[in-house]
Amino acid sequence: MSDALLQVRNLSVDYLLDKGVFNAVKDVSFDIGRGELFGLAGESGRGKSTIAYAITRLAKPPAWVAGGEILLDGQDLLRMPERALQSVRWRRIGMVFQSAMNSLNPLMRVEAQFYDVLHRHTGASREKSRARAEEMFRLVGIPVDRLSNYPYQFSGGMRQRIVIAICLALSPELIIMDEPTTALDVVVQREILEQVVDLQKSHGFSVLFITHDLHLMAQICHRIGVMLKGELVEVGEVRQVSRAPVHDYTRRLWSAIPSLPSIEHREESPA
Repeated sequence: MSDALLQVRNLSVDYLLDKGVFNAVKDVSFDIGRGELFGLAGESGRGKSTIAYAITRLAKPPAWVAGGEILLDGQDLLRMPERALQSVRWRRIGMVFQSAMNSLNPLMRVEAQFYDVLHRHTGASREKSRARAEEMFRLVGIPVDRLSNYPYQFSGGMRQRIVIAICLALSPELIIMDEPTTALDVVVQREILEQVVDLQKSHGFSVLFITHDLHLMAQICHRIGVMLKGELVEVGEVRQVSRAPVHDYTRRLWSAIPSLPSIEHREESPA
């Protein structure tokens, strides 16, 4: 991809275990373009989340990056000093974690959690943080007077929106969404994903969307990569991967999906 924002090249990640070395990610390469929604699919335990943690350099022992490059606008994040990385992590690359709605601090009002993030990364005052938080709440469709509430006072879907809003508050160029709707019912899943697509169109950020649900991914992504045992076995446009998959594992993933009304695949080009 000529206008790639992120380039993952020959990435390998191992886990050092008592029984030896486990190769969780094996020589994986892919690009994410500017304004592109790129999906990583595959069953649980295939290495998808490990890639996300490698990109953000949040992987902790016993995990370690055994080789490869992760280039953001040509800069290798894996070789970037920790101090320089602080200006990239969350500000240029944001992440919505698995079970993100449970990652909010239950003892802090939501407004205070916005302030923590904005003050740490931008030095924003409480007044500016409040203004930005109100802007983000309006963006994700939550009344601004709810900022003074605690997380337990919101529904699961609203907490998920809050996590996305906090992530967007720093205007990152790339958002990694790791199983962002797993704990939600299908109606709320669709509402949140439609909102993510609308926000992506209006703000132009890129998305790495990680899920085991190919059907869900096919509804929002431009391209899909399929993971199997730590390897990226297929990458392609959504229509090609869904209608004419090359790898047998991809075909089996699609055949495991119950028959549903036809999917409206995204055909427009990334912004």
